[in-house]
Amino acid sequence: MSALRIGVDVGGTKIAAGLVDTDGRVLARTRRETPAQHADQVRDAVTDAVRELRAGREVAAVGVAAAGFVDAARSTVMFAPNLAWRDEPLREELEARTGLPVVVENDANAAAWAEARFGAGRGVRHVLALTVGTGLGGGAVQDGRVLRGESGAAAEVGHVIMVPGGRPCPCGLYGCLERYASGTALVRRAREVAEQAPVLAHDLLDRAGGRAEAIEGPMVTAAARAGDVAALEVLDEVGAWLGRGVAQLAAVLDPGVVVIGGGVAAAGDLLLGPLRTAYTTHLTGRGHRPTARVVLAELGTDAGLVGAADLAAAPVTTPVTAPLTQEATP
Repeated sequence: MSALRIGVDVGGTKIAAGLVDTDGRVLARTRRETPAQHADQVRDAVTDAVRELRAGREVAAVGVAAAGFVDAARSTVMFAPNLAWRDEPLREELEARTGLPVVVENDANAAAWAEARFGAGRGVRHVLALTVGTGLGGGAVQDGRVLRGESGAAAEVGHVIMVPGGRPCPCGLYGCLERYASGTALVRRAREVAEQAPVLAHDLLDRAGGRAEAIEGPMVTAAARAGDVAALEVLDEVGAWLGRGVAQLAAVLDPGVVVIGGGVAAAGDLLLGPLRTAYTTHLTGRGHRPTARVVLAELGTDAGLVGAADLAAAPVTTPVTAPLTQEATP
């Protein structure tokens, strides 16, 4: 059987696909825009990407990382907030179109698996991975297996309630962690601070042409690196919320390493510094238990497609277990 698999990461704006080998290396790539409002067109785009990468090659299987709730059978996308998928039988559809075995996985789960197998969490059996992007995605690898839960919807960390009755969330609840710790939260807070304290945010406002409403996430990181007080304050605030959330998750999952990825992670230690401080401050039993390392992700935007491709290695009825060791690698 061929050692090559195709991984497809389906997001709200783009579809990234790659030909992946057993060592997690991406040998070829392609990309499509996501026709997010049309379920059939998304299927067409995924199928087209697979056909392009498969041409002239022997491919064993396809793994799809989907930004949504995926059932425990790794088959149906039950709900995708940024796509027109509702109870979408994606595995069945794609297998019929491609003639290849297909595995469907939540995108954050796939990214967590990739980091556990090939990235910043390799060598650790209990890995918690957070993707800090537009929202806050999460995945957990427990004892070398992806934590899926009864229905496949485990590790939706962005929707842990941190502030009862707090900011409204698109999920329909209030006070979810991602309303305080995500790219969206970062931008919203940066715009608020720039409007309230323009003198402190002078560098940040310069980058946005003097308009607070034009501030975007990369501007905040760049301004913070240049010493802008307001930008530093906002990153500190978002990092602190993340740290509180990680402490709550650690009380349940007890990870050996916490991997932070996504666009906001580009801020590096400007984000991880306050995150680590808040995490250790709010961790239950601190001082009497090991503290997980908090590190940056290593695979970047490839994590979802690499993880999906690797998870496609096993039949959908078989739990995939990583050949990991108990000891962390340096």
